[in-house]
Amino acid sequence: MARTGAPEAPQATGAVGYAFAPHATHSAEHHRWVAETWDPVTLPRLAATGVTRGWRCLDVGTGSGGLARWLAERVGPTGEVIATDLREPTAPPTEGVRYLTHDIANDPLPEGKFDLIVARLVLQHLPSRQAVLTRLAGALRPGGWLQIDEFDTSYEPPLLTPDAAAERLYRKFLAAKSTALRAAGGHPGWGREVAAAMRNAGLVAIDPRPLVELRDAASASLRLQEHHTRHLRSRLLAAGMTDEELAAVRELMRDPSFLACSSVLYSVQGRRPTTHPTTEGSA
Repeated sequence: MARTGAPEAPQATGAVGYAFAPHATHSAEHHRWVAETWDPVTLPRLAATGVTRGWRCLDVGTGSGGLARWLAERVGPTGEVIATDLREPTAPPTEGVRYLTHDIANDPLPEGKFDLIVARLVLQHLPSRQAVLTRLAGALRPGGWLQIDEFDTSYEPPLLTPDAAAERLYRKFLAAKSTALRAAGGHPGWGREVAAAMRNAGLVAIDPRPLVELRDAASASLRLQEHHTRHLRSRLLAAGMTDEELAAVRELMRDPSFLACSSVLYSVQGRRPTTHPTTEGSA
């Protein structure tokens, strides 16, 4: 496995303002809870594309590399999996996976190369998300698949809390997190716009699948929320939370009686057309 810069592009200088700044402990925990919560959604959707031996795949924003490893097992030695991220990946060396340092918002992509591209919880953080999506669509081979999994966090209400004050606290945390993500250039509700963005990029056979789940004290989804109180601490403080409130909301999320609805995850697939549309008056 090579850990080299992309031959088509210089190494990235970093994502200015990206909310989830890299951190030795926080980033690993973030990737752990994302994978535990959402792999059961992402992986079956990828499998439904028919990904198999010989396919060329791209995993954008690979993080800990779990999706790339899963893909490598399916494409085998005759296929290729490229896993990109802004910084040197934390993923262990994996047979069949080539890790590249690459800034998807600024560095070029090869045209018409990939049978399958997946980007999970990446594009909503990029101000240029529509332009990036269009470039990803262009990097597909005719008939190739793009899968984008993104949140819409405008709907994630508390369902049961110990009292009204606890409900207000949790809602304040959710509002502060949304403010923090927007301040960093993100769009926390972009998940519901992905299908239209794919259509605008020229993709066809667009298939959005929304999913929500129950958050309780034992769920990985709620552990991810608790983790955000630490990973996003400085941004949450800037958005109006206090350290005392963050400690209190962590305690609330560990309460066995606490129940909340998750945000909506949209897993959206689209395909690059196999032929160019016929123009009026053409033969």
